[in-house]
Amino acid sequence: MDEYPGGVLTIEELSAYLKIPKSTLYKLVREGKIPSQKVGRHWRFRKMAIDRWLEETRIQQPHSEADR
Repeated sequence: MDEYPGGVLTIEELSAYLKIPKSTLYKLVREGKIPSQKVGRHWRFRKMAIDRWLEETRIQQPHSEADR
């Protein structure tokens, strides 16, 4: 069974999924750098859009020496 019903994550779930602090997520949302949608007073994130965003940002960033 899917861990995230409907493929929609809360800020807490996304923080755990990406293994980054909620404060970093809020910063990314404010800067419009991560796909998100506000529902009432709460932010929601589609897992499929987040996975696509991760792949796109990985491709756009040049590889560091540590990646080689």
